[in-house]
Amino acid sequence: MSDDTFLFNKKIILGVSGSIATYKAIELLRLLVKLGARVHVVMSANAVKFVTPLTFEALSGNPVYHQVFDSNSSMLMEHIRIMDSADLLLIAPATAGIIGKIANGIADDSLSNLCISYNGPIVIAPAMNDNMYANLAVKENIKIMKGRGVEFVEPEQGELACGSIGQGRLADPSTLIDVVKKKFNYLNDFCSLRLLVTAGPTHEFLDPVRFITNPSSGKMGYAVACAARDRGAIVTLISGPTSLEVPDGVHFISCKTSSEMNNHVLQMFSDCDILVMTAAVGDFAPKRIKKEKIKKKENANLDIQLLPTEDILMNVAAKKVSQLIIGFAAESENLEQSALEKLQNKKLDFIVANDISSPGIGFQSDSNKVIIINKYKNIKSLPILPKIEIANLLLDDIRKSITSI
Repeated sequence: MSDDTFLFNKKIILGVSGSIATYKAIELLRLLVKLGARVHVVMSANAVKFVTPLTFEALSGNPVYHQVFDSNSSMLMEHIRIMDSADLLLIAPATAGIIGKIANGIADDSLSNLCISYNGPIVIAPAMNDNMYANLAVKENIKIMKGRGVEFVEPEQGELACGSIGQGRLADPSTLIDVVKKKFNYLNDFCSLRLLVTAGPTHEFLDPVRFITNPSSGKMGYAVACAARDRGAIVTLISGPTSLEVPDGVHFISCKTSSEMNNHVLQMFSDCDILVMTAAVGDFAPKRIKKEKIKKKENANLDIQLLPTEDILMNVAAKKVSQLIIGFAAESENLEQSALEKLQNKKLDFIVANDISSPGIGFQSDSNKVIIINKYKNIKSLPILPKIEIANLLLDDIRKSITSI
């Protein structure tokens, strides 16, 4: 498929907020239409003060929605219908105001109402003064939205409308077109591939009420499952106990112990193309599980004999035919060396490793800092990123490896 056909007949909502960069949205709209996209423009109350709706109507060939209380009720219903069937919401330019509204669920004009109602993929291109972009509140709002799967296109460095030099200029329309093309490529590049993903911790029971576990939240595995689903994969998610909502559109299997997870993975492995083992499976389990609650006795020690649990990755490696197997490793020292040893010993195609001694990331966090190593021992170091972004970058590498086979 040619790059120029990715956008043909795609339904894109172009959200325009009130910025001096609003004029660039005109060129962006022209390029989208030229590539065959069906574009409907929604403007904020302030955007119409910079460019009239008529300009966008003329270029898109569609009415522009810019008033919540529009006297034309049929036009309002039409935009609701379009919103429900749209393939992508692209907001460019996005001011600090509209970013804050979306992040915090505020809907007080046409654009913010649409953003709160839309359930599909979203790309946001900020444009604002450099000090505003660096503001902690703005950064926090962006972080919140990235955690929800929203993609941001960072503003460029350069001279700003206020006369200062800094980061705040709206990304060039051609850059935004490339991002949109890649987004639609994402929506299809795992089409029909079967992914088996594990997530969360396991509980290794001592008695009916006590167990040994770890602080894994399951967020990384759920992010991989959701990203793969959004890119067209048929996803099965095997999850240990977490507080996360079950993702829509995936086959979900719940388990508690490492033994249960091992059995589910071995049962499903032959029917998958790719296994992504993000789960933090317990390494040890009590030799005996007490049938009754263990009573606390004064001044008495409790001795527990632990045995190694089943090594799920080693078990599936013995059954591998043509599947790709991706492992995860949480290490506290010698990160690269430990990851490379696990990659080789367990015959993995990729391993993703993170340093659990780093504060504020990893377990329980929405972000992480990882290295990705492929079977050729090529190492890619990633900065601190939202787990959904790490998931997509990992899927990018997996997709490339499949293409090269």
